[in-house]
Amino acid sequence: MKVLVAGSAGKMGQEVVKLVKGTPGFELVGGVDPSGRQVAGERVFPHLASALLQVAPDVVVDFTTPQAVQENMELCCEARIPMVVGTTGLSAADLEKWQERGKEAGWRAIVAPNFAIGAILMMRFAREAAQFIQDVEIIEYHHAQKKDAPSGTALGTAQQLEAILGRPVPIHSVRLPGLVAHQEVVFGLHGQTLTVRHDSTSRESFMPGVKLAIENISRVQGVVVGLEHFLFSPTPLEELHI
Repeated sequence: MKVLVAGSAGKMGQEVVKLVKGTPGFELVGGVDPSGRQVAGERVFPHLASALLQVAPDVVVDFTTPQAVQENMELCCEARIPMVVGTTGLSAADLEKWQERGKEAGWRAIVAPNFAIGAILMMRFAREAAQFIQDVEIIEYHHAQKKDAPSGTALGTAQQLEAILGRPVPIHSVRLPGLVAHQEVVFGLHGQTLTVRHDSTSRESFMPGVKLAIENISRVQGVVVGLEHFLFSPTPLEELHI
């Protein structure tokens, strides 16, 4: 499977490059980064458009910026090249727009606010707790260089809880050196609290989820949001068009 990594010189992009190079059945056909910086001797293109023409990938994995990701999605949609998108900063309206575009164009993509399996479980457990405890707030902690706040994971968690509770869930964002990606969902009752917490202490934690998405990209229909559909849904992947 030929994989092109957009944002290959970034912190997450570097981990994806290592994943692809180290996974049997995956072939790294190049990276895209305006700086032209190589991570592991791969061919690097300054622009995605030229890369798509020259290497014809089977899938593009995007870990770029909120400013660049939608232009990249537009290019891939027009070229009918599937994407795995880990770049956060897309709003709920953006995601709805791309789900409609995917249906109309017959384009495949998996967009996930978090690729860590533990984070997906954290959100699942929080949904279960919300069935019993109504008062809840979210605290998310990330490294100081993260460009968006709140994080995509926090927004996704809040959206899921709000569907259960029927009201907004407060989110508190912390940006400090020394952090990677951490989130607490804190529930409160009289005389007790329940905290569901996930910690990513290394960006390696996201790679099993990225691998899962790449392996399943050819089996989805349209634009699927979230990895939970691959982990928990009883619906056959061939029928997914969420």
